[in-house]
Amino acid sequence: MQLNGAATLVTGAGSGLGAATAETLSRAGARVVAMDLNADGLAAVTARCGATPATGDVANEADVTAALDAASALGPLRLVVNCAGIAPAARVVGRNGAHDLALFERTLRVNLLGTFNVLRLAAARMQALEATPPDGERGVIVNTASIAAEDGQVGQCAYAASKAGVIGLTLPAARELARTGIRVVTIAPGLFETPMLAGLPEAAQAAIRALPPFPARLGRPEEFAAMVLAICANPLLNGTTLRLDSALRLPP
Repeated sequence: MQLNGAATLVTGAGSGLGAATAETLSRAGARVVAMDLNADGLAAVTARCGATPATGDVANEADVTAALDAASALGPLRLVVNCAGIAPAARVVGRNGAHDLALFERTLRVNLLGTFNVLRLAAARMQALEATPPDGERGVIVNTASIAAEDGQVGQCAYAASKAGVIGLTLPAARELARTGIRVVTIAPGLFETPMLAGLPEAAQAAIRALPPFPARLGRPEEFAAMVLAICANPLLNGTTLRLDSALRLPP
């Protein structure tokens, strides 16, 4: 997929993996619309890379439609990267009783429903584009899961379930959209340097940093963005989930 001059939507672009992806794609020549609910974070990112801001909720059809309209105004929509997500922690039964059902529902709404909402609306637009040579490709949709989908830890039922759902929709979506030349690929990152991690206590951060086997460090957001570029460059990557995790398998 040729990114230079192509329109791109990146969700969750106000910080972390999404911010790095928006900035990397902008440097690669893509015309980026950066979407996030965090208006302040979004403003900082777009000021750095020149992306077009779109404040909104990925689980809201009107918000996503507006962001896609903004992207389509910049050129053919060839790439969408779903980075929006939340990672609340709660035990099935904790000190205060059973897991809050509303928290579980909200996690699924943002991480899974939001991802699918963006995917379906973007794919509807991509299939109307002119196919590009040599394979007749029309677009690429990159989703973000997590290694927690396979290695879910105590307190991660909601998060792990939502990310397992993202992995589960990847192959059937890719198979269905193959007829119109749209690829669907998911990245399952391990432990990365993001604001989500920075919010943890120092002791918890130290324990987490010691986990990856090699490289024995946390991932950098720009390395996630580099994987997005690699997916765009290699047309054989389709319908699969790629772990980006330094050989890490999370302990219970």
